Amino acid sequence: QLTLIQTDDEIFREVTATADGSASRCSRRPPIRIFAIEQILRLDLLNTMATRSISRTGLALLLLCPHAESFAPPSFANPARLSALRNSEVEEVDCIVIGSGIGGLSCAGLLAATGRTVKVVEKHYEIGGCAHEFYMDMNGRTVPSAAISNKSQRKDLFHFEAGPSLYSGLSDERSPNPLKHIYQMIEEEPEWITYDQWGAFLPEAPDGYQMSIGAENFVKILETYGGQEAVDDWEMLARSLRPMSGGVKGIPHAAIRSDAGIFLTVAAKYPLSFMNVLRYAPAFTESFNLDELGLKSEFLRNYLDMLAFLLQGLPADQTLKVVMAYMVEDFFKENAVMDFPKGGSGELMAALARGVTKHAGCSVEVSTGVEEVVLDGSGKAVGVKLEKSGRVIRAKEAVISNADLTNTYNFIPKGKHADFDEERERFLGVRNDNPDDKSSVPYCKSFMHLHLGVKAELIPEDAPPQWTVVQDWSKGIDAPGNVVVVSVGSKLDQSLAPPGYHVIHAYTAGNEPFEDWERFEHLMDDAAARAKDEDYQNFKEERAKPIWDAIQKRAPDVVSGACAVEKVATPLTHARFLSRHRGNYGLAIAPGNEEGWKFPEVTTPIEGYYRCGDSTTSGIGVPAVASSGAMCANSIMSVWDQLSLNSKIKMPLSSSSGMAYGQGPPELRL
Repeated sequence: QLTLIQTDDEIFREVTATADGSASRCSRRPPIRIFAIEQILRLDLLNTMATRSISRTGLALLLLCPHAESFAPPSFANPARLSALRNSEVEEVDCIVIGSGIGGLSCAGLLAATGRTVKVVEKHYEIGGCAHEFYMDMNGRTVPSAAISNKSQRKDLFHFEAGPSLYSGLSDERSPNPLKHIYQMIEEEPEWITYDQWGAFLPEAPDGYQMSIGAENFVKILETYGGQEAVDDWEMLARSLRPMSGGVKGIPHAAIRSDAGIFLTVAAKYPLSFMNVLRYAPAFTESFNLDELGLKSEFLRNYLDMLAFLLQGLPADQTLKVVMAYMVEDFFKENAVMDFPKGGSGELMAALARGVTKHAGCSVEVSTGVEEVVLDGSGKAVGVKLEKSGRVIRAKEAVISNADLTNTYNFIPKGKHADFDEERERFLGVRNDNPDDKSSVPYCKSFMHLHLGVKAELIPEDAPPQWTVVQDWSKGIDAPGNVVVVSVGSKLDQSLAPPGYHVIHAYTAGNEPFEDWERFEHLMDDAAARAKDEDYQNFKEERAKPIWDAIQKRAPDVVSGACAVEKVATPLTHARFLSRHRGNYGLAIAPGNEEGWKFPEVTTPIEGYYRCGDSTTSGIGVPAVASSGAMCANSIMSVWDQLSLNSKIKMPLSSSSGMAYGQGPPELRL
């Protein structure tokens, strides 16, 4: 039973954080930082990696001379202190997480599992960030989950996904998926529905195709639409990339740390995979160059472009080679299936939230926006100041931002911390609102969404639960409206729609430029003005048309006016409800980019202030943000706490040895 606390800031009297610098249980992150190994081991999820190298002698020295602070004893909650906090007028916890996205809740759940008191504060009235779920009745009225007292009330509501609809590697007990590892460590998880049918409409296949996923069927697709050349290129690519997968899939991302403790959490525990990573280290930092790999088939090149774009929002040639190696290896998985959480994407987030709220002194609060991160006299982050009331919540150990990069910086007023200001200017430039300004870190484009509640008979019975549509390869994979994903979640779980209905979530995959919507920004917070603005309504209809067309490829009777519920979401919706700067979908940092951009670390120049999510380390996508949450938590907890949690992870077994892949025989591992 998950209980979320919805707060009304106005009922609390204003309090002020003192600057007494209360001692935190764990010291700051140690100065030893193993950039090369840490960044290499981010593996497939990283969109950028440091190109620094490190000698074997250097590795040995770091192993022999770990910083003492890295090996602090495990932490435990103090019941007396928790009782005192509950009776205190000034609320105080060990860690505060701003934002309840996958990264934030993953980080919060891991920290709570170590005995820390953790509070998650979310500005939206639903948890989940970009992956949240929301409910509407038959009249198209939003019903907040806080107003739903029992599950029986949900059966007459449409369950709409605001974010991803495609998941894999979560139903298997042994999986390399970082989100699966989070669930195993916090010991909470949704129930999974599996399926293997997928549909696509491509320029070469305007009438579409539908078949089971897996290597054998993929070869049939290549042969049918790309000919023997596509098949030959695919086999060559597989031979080139699959050997890298030994390192990619053999080390859990939750094992990675930014200090010398990585030798205990990774090298000593997964020696074979660790050695494989070192062996292919140069390739792990390279982009996926189609020309250098010798790929000639235009169909295969375009198909790989689409897969890379759906995976992380960038074309294939701006994607790490190791990401593509991970993806190629997935094609060869036996009995491959896709996964879907029973109850919808909201159950992904509910399980993560339970990992927090089940621990004494821990909570998740919605409708609770943060105005500012509070610093003490020494410049350390010691709490947050809430919007509206100005109430301050103190943090003894850490404040973690799961907001996007711009808002993570905005939580600290300029002039409060010189080093932080310097980093802010380095990433955001002067204005941070011009996509052509090379002084500002590039953001991915935004989304268009179409949420529909339709009569069940409007969706053909033989239609797959999901299909993808690409209009024209020559436009560029990221051209507005060119790639659309359609998901009919109620085909997998009928409870997501009222009896006799289906729920549709269709969206353009991160290809909607915010600059096209800038002229409507003044309407963002005024629903009445938006409804009356003819230019806005016409433009919204125009940009939603490719989504309607994509739905009608497989369900031609689903047209505007024939649906019980029709809701269009734009980049302004993302910016307003999800507090995303310019409605962004994360940072668009390509490996080896000319400007030299690298993803920000989970740590910041401010002591006690951390960050996680799609604006740090691993980039965008469900596995990536879960990984960032784990790496952020690892930067706060001790090695021993981490090892205890990591022991719950179940990695895939090697088909030859029957052991967890990458571990090797007992004499080789810790």
